[in-house]
Amino acid sequence: MSQQINIATQTAFGEAVASGDLDAFVELVAPDSVDHDPAPVQGPGPEGFKAMFAQLRAAFPDLRVEVDHLVATDDELAFAYTIKGTHRGELNGHAPTGRPVSYRGMQISRFVDGKIVERWGSSDELGMMRQLGLIS
Repeated sequence: MSQQINIATQTAFGEAVASGDLDAFVELVAPDSVDHDPAPVQGPGPEGFKAMFAQLRAAFPDLRVEVDHLVATDDELAFAYTIKGTHRGELNGHAPTGRPVSYRGMQISRFVDGKIVERWGSSDELGMMRQLGLIS
């Protein structure tokens, strides 16, 4: 049963990102959660995830994360995903380019009582920056 609960939590997390309802992270992420690969703007816990995704959604208002493959145990989920969006807002000091991006990543999340307590992950941010023409 915990696999289904954890999948539901991760699904709700993705829906919060897509809709912009980032306050939902309070119900989905433990207050003392640890992200082992945080973004530069990301602090701890739900507020850290909120800050990171607020920045991404400002840069890519049509941001969507598509799960390509998912594997679950009783307390962990691992998944490969594709992030897509159009660069319409500032990103790390770079003006909008209007270009679409599509880049991949992988994540492992550990859950306790249906909340994310740890996260490890990596996204192809270099590929994203190349697609935007911000680096060669």
